[in-house]
Amino acid sequence: MRIVTQTRFPKMNIPKLKRVAAYARVSSGKDAMLHSLSAQVSYYSELIQNHSGWQYVGVYADEALTGTKDNRENFQRLLADCRAGKVDLVITKSISRFARNTVTLLETVRELKNMGVDVFFEEQNIHSLSADGELMLTILASYAQEESLSASENQKWRIRRNFENGMPWNGTMLGYRYEEGTLVVEPTEAEIVCRIFTEYLGGSGMTAIAKRLNADGIPTRFGNDWGKTSIGKVLQNYAYTGNLLLQKYRRMDHLTKRDEPNNGELPKYHITDAHEAIISLRSFNAVQEEMKRRAAKHTHPGVKHKEYPFSGKITCAGCGKHYRRKVKETGPVWICTTYNTYGKTACPSKAIPESVLEAIADEVGGIGKITALQACEGNTLVLTLTSGEQIVKRWQDRSRRQSWTPEMKEKARQKDLERRSHHAST
Repeated sequence: MRIVTQTRFPKMNIPKLKRVAAYARVSSGKDAMLHSLSAQVSYYSELIQNHSGWQYVGVYADEALTGTKDNRENFQRLLADCRAGKVDLVITKSISRFARNTVTLLETVRELKNMGVDVFFEEQNIHSLSADGELMLTILASYAQEESLSASENQKWRIRRNFENGMPWNGTMLGYRYEEGTLVVEPTEAEIVCRIFTEYLGGSGMTAIAKRLNADGIPTRFGNDWGKTSIGKVLQNYAYTGNLLLQKYRRMDHLTKRDEPNNGELPKYHITDAHEAIISLRSFNAVQEEMKRRAAKHTHPGVKHKEYPFSGKITCAGCGKHYRRKVKETGPVWICTTYNTYGKTACPSKAIPESVLEAIADEVGGIGKITALQACEGNTLVLTLTSGEQIVKRWQDRSRRQSWTPEMKEKARQKDLERRSHHAST
């Protein structure tokens, strides 16, 4: 007789893999630093994937961006994935790679801590979720910020020494390359510069020139699309005449990287025949006069353009252009000028309702406390305050229903009644 016995096996506890991501950054776009970044990405990829208890999420890396700002695209993407519950542990080389701004570091770490996300800093051997993690981070982050200030002051000194010797700081402009302390003409790009000047003096506007260059597949110096602003910078670049005017601007803050015109606070240096010219001085001056003439044509004496509280304060993290005010049926919004001129394909940024900006300004003590606003992906705003502190704020899109005014609702109701009446009569 066959006997069947029921046996209960104990439930096996399968350990859950910890989801791990890494963050890497270099603050210079030089080839050596980009090679270093590539090495960091490879190192972290292998480290995570070879760990038996870890699940590889990815390596988030930013090139040629400082650690003092929150406009780092992949840094913001990492934070978004953490908020979405995709990451349990973030590994980074050091505090200075993560953020050199003490406030930014602590705010980010605390936010991640509240979500249960641990941050491990390799050089300092600190886990943010440890008992003394935040205390150690506060001390070391303050040191990193002072280190950033020291590095900034050293760089300022080197730049000013170069200016005193008649040397530009770099040659990152279209048409030139920086070689051994001087600007050397790049022939292909020089032709583009000549074309821009010729077309402008021929009567074309900046936007029209930009559209034609984009249509011809001709990129900017760094491979981006042309716009009115980038064309204007070429037309106003005195260096194309072979002469240099150095230290036109001065850096106000190493954290915000805010530059202001040098109105005599520091000496300026004018160097003639510093390098080979692309544009004659006569053509350059003719363009400046033409720009003044066109500007005067569109302005009325005694009539000032209306300034709004947020004018000149909001920049797009995607394309770097300023936001402008636009009045829609739902009320005033602020929109990226690139998006407004060229559409979503050129810049996928979102319009921000003015009411949202006003509410955020009230939270920090008023618009007068804000020196700059940067609109980032994920409905994120990075505020730079007069104190130098940076604050990250997020806002929500209004639903279509919420955004409708009573007048819009009544108009829609009337259209619906008309539509029903028409169908009934037919």
